[in-house]
Amino acid sequence: MEKRILLMATMNLHKFEEVQHILTQSPSGELFTLKNLRDTGFSGDIPEEEDTLEGNASAKSWFVYRMTGMDCFSDDTGLEVEALGGAPGVHSARFAGEEAIAANNIRKLLQMLEGKENRKARFRTVVSLILEGREHLFEGIVEGEILAAPEGTRGFGYDPVFRPKGYDQSFGNLPPEEKNRISHRYEAIWRMVEFLPR
Repeated sequence: MEKRILLMATMNLHKFEEVQHILTQSPSGELFTLKNLRDTGFSGDIPEEEDTLEGNASAKSWFVYRMTGMDCFSDDTGLEVEALGGAPGVHSARFAGEEAIAANNIRKLLQMLEGKENRKARFRTVVSLILEGREHLFEGIVEGEILAAPEGTRGFGYDPVFRPKGYDQSFGNLPPEEKNRISHRYEAIWRMVEFLPR
């Protein structure tokens, strides 16, 4: 039987490989071939102008669906820090403004948390799946705290300053396979994969 194509609305190969690995662990993996935007020849920008993770994920997947007509999904992830009222949240990737590389985002976050005892935070991922023209949303959350300084060089983004609950190492120190097993993105993607027809 010919596999159905499922398009991931991303140019990020790291994310793509992570999702591909998750898909192979499910019976649905035998029915779907995962592709990314590079495979379609797309090289433009996808709009990310909404003020919630749900809004951004939905806008991206509908944009790609209307452009390609293919079953597709997108995700949006944010770091939500309790003492900062949930910031940086949907603005996590661009927290430091024009110079929003990971190191600058982390530096700004730690400066804003100086002197604060409450370091509770969570990573939250929302996935929007468009399957046969209908949208389905899935969420994944991992609770933890923000460290006083970066630890480790693995992962990306805020991983070096985020320590998941129940662990004594940051995401930046955990082996990739262990981080993926407990991560917010894994949880959201796994829920989507389990939802896919088999």
